[in-house]
Amino acid sequence: MINRVRQLRKERLMSLETLAARAGVTKSYLSKVERGQSTPSIAVTAALARALGVPLDTVFVDAEGLGAGVTVTRAAERRALTPGDEAGSRYEGIALEAAGKRMTPFMLHPAHDAGRSPFRDHPGEEFLFVHEGRAELLLPSGSVELEPGDSVYFDATTPHKMRTLSPGPRASVLLLISSAGPHPHPHLP
Repeated sequence: MINRVRQLRKERLMSLETLAARAGVTKSYLSKVERGQSTPSIAVTAALARALGVPLDTVFVDAEGLGAGVTVTRAAERRALTPGDEAGSRYEGIALEAAGKRMTPFMLHPAHDAGRSPFRDHPGEEFLFVHEGRAELLLPSGSVELEPGDSVYFDATTPHKMRTLSPGPRASVLLLISSAGPHPHPHLP
């Protein structure tokens, strides 16, 4: 369960402080739980599960259903990781319950105006696939316009950001982040 709490927290883009506050525990206690220095009671584990938005048993198990290593996320089950009324890009979590993953998938809905958003960079690699709409990948050296079905694979240490070019609804982009480090997506909001 130790690494599972940390993994679930990171997948939801929560800071240690945020999860601790939502679960009603101290930051130092939560840190000890994540590092295996303290074992939470069932009540605290239930509070952590509620704060993470997962069933209690998800905190204890790595995979279920089809067997170890298989996680299915139905379209209606994707979880918003950024507020719906936020002006910037929106992220939806995919395969949040998957344990031990080496890549982290998201559905990204880039904002129309990326001007206020900072360029982001992080260790690892990124793969973008435009599912719907038109989008633009912005790099300090230039940009590339992407249509439905287009994809880009790049070294994520290159500063980057995206925006929707389509009028109307935001574009839908499948984003895969691969990182060898312990924090698969530290750059996301």
